[in-house]
Amino acid sequence: LALLVLLGPASAVEPISLGLAIAGAAASALTGFISYPRLYCYFRECCLQWQDQRAAAGLQEKLDKQLFGQHLVNKVVVKAVKGFLNNTNSKKPLALSLHGWTGTGKNFVSKIIAESIYKRGLHSKYVHQFVATLHFPHAHSINLYKDQLQSWIRGNVSICPRSLFIFDEMDKMHAGLIDSIKPFLDYYELLDGVSYRQAIFIFLSNAGAEKITEVALDFWRKGRSREDIKLSDMQNALSVSVFNNKNSGFWHSTLIDRNLIDYFVPFLPLEYKHVKMCVRVEIESRGYEVDEDILSRIAEEMTYFPREERIYSDKGCKTVDSKLDYYYD
Repeated sequence: LALLVLLGPASAVEPISLGLAIAGAAASALTGFISYPRLYCYFRECCLQWQDQRAAAGLQEKLDKQLFGQHLVNKVVVKAVKGFLNNTNSKKPLALSLHGWTGTGKNFVSKIIAESIYKRGLHSKYVHQFVATLHFPHAHSINLYKDQLQSWIRGNVSICPRSLFIFDEMDKMHAGLIDSIKPFLDYYELLDGVSYRQAIFIFLSNAGAEKITEVALDFWRKGRSREDIKLSDMQNALSVSVFNNKNSGFWHSTLIDRNLIDYFVPFLPLEYKHVKMCVRVEIESRGYEVDEDILSRIAEEMTYFPREERIYSDKGCKTVDSKLDYYYD
């Protein structure tokens, strides 16, 4: 049977070790100084590391500067995460489901959320990332995966209430597997003495991308701005589409049926102008001077759809990095 790579026993956070031999009163004073919680967390990562207001502000700033063409994502994610972090009496964990084509920013946004909450971001011991094809590859092992997944979540939330769990490739996950975490997302105050109400669950999926494109194309063909698209224009249709998609890990899922997903967040397909923005930021991040000719050439090399209108990049900004290697190295 295949075992989950990540699912090992959870261990408690160990206290900081100074490794210093300092005599008498000096040692006592230094030990007391280092044990002060805020300074302790400066040297070593802590659960609930950032103050919630600081985390929310950092999230807004990064999305404003680094996410392009996703006005719905910016608005919904900031509102949802900020409200949740500032809520001292949440009734359930936060559950966000991010949907859209490859390269539209789903992984990027989950990375920014992680970085806004924990300094080490995706490398934090309190952030746990699962990839369906890597960690849950075999259909015949679903019962094993369910038990391991429950144990992993229970153990890590016991250590850190503000644990963040990211499930990538939900469209490739075996149907029924994700329902094993339903108790953790529900409105329970305690489960076996553990509260999950401060935890955050993020699901990433390509499922529903067709429905998102359908709405975006309809706006474009009617001459309406994509910025006029509202969450209400597609959220219900998106959730129904995902629920009824037999190729999705959310197929007839109780998480959707019981309304435990707080937001279905649509990532719109990216246009030519958004691809150029991605190229510009990547060039600048490498320390190169922006060459407008190269910038335009890279954006033009992307393939676009639908075939006749050629409006949206079929890979979003996913291959920008590799294309820059050709021009600058």
